[in-house]
Amino acid sequence: MDRKKVLLVGETWMSSSTHFKGFDQFGSVTFHSGAGPLQKALEGSRFELIHMPAHEAVEKLPFDLDGLNQYDAILLSDIGANSLLLHPDVWLNGKTVPNRLKLLKEWTARGGGLAMIGGYLTFQGIDGRGRWRRTPVEDVLPVSCLPYDDRIEAPEGFKPVLTAGADHPIVEGLDGDWPVLLGANEVTLKDRPDVEVLATLPQEQGGHPLLVVGNYEKGRTLAWMSDLSPHWLPTSFSDWPGYSTLWRNALGWLTKS
Repeated sequence: MDRKKVLLVGETWMSSSTHFKGFDQFGSVTFHSGAGPLQKALEGSRFELIHMPAHEAVEKLPFDLDGLNQYDAILLSDIGANSLLLHPDVWLNGKTVPNRLKLLKEWTARGGGLAMIGGYLTFQGIDGRGRWRRTPVEDVLPVSCLPYDDRIEAPEGFKPVLTAGADHPIVEGLDGDWPVLLGANEVTLKDRPDVEVLATLPQEQGGHPLLVVGNYEKGRTLAWMSDLSPHWLPTSFSDWPGYSTLWRNALGWLTKS
């Protein structure tokens, strides 16, 4: 089986806590990863998933096309543009490095499969801190970012709605009710003939795009506006057999396999 290499960039974070016990206090730091559901969903598939945590991507995401070309698809998930723009040589030493957002655009144009997955630091994100608006990566996506905090928080939950007549390899075998999601990023659709909306939020939640695909020159692009894992994507969604089907289909389409 010809395995396709998929790079998941981001989907990790660290939290710092201060614990107070009477007069005394101490601190703790915890590392979190949301990559587990996708890793489990792709077990035994034709896709080899390589996970690059957000803090490692700052220095380790390749700085040339040869490095990016080792991957068939790249997924950007819950990682802000600053992490790829402000390498330590730039941030600390005032030196120049290649702009990896421009490289991702060129890599896609040459035939790569690029996806952005929603979260607090993708698209425009919480307080606008994702900062993907007006970047070369946004240029290739089938959607545009809003200029401000774009979160749609839905604690009551919503069920995705497949668009009428959707006939696309990504949604094959995914008819019927989907489990609920708890939020998404709001975006606008690009006015291009290649852009196709496959799923939306329900009308009572605004009917916003949820799953959109498109082409960029020789490459393919995908935008999933909700999460890959909690909190917006509950375990009831990742445990649903359709979660694995969705991402296997999506990666098959992105990698043209």
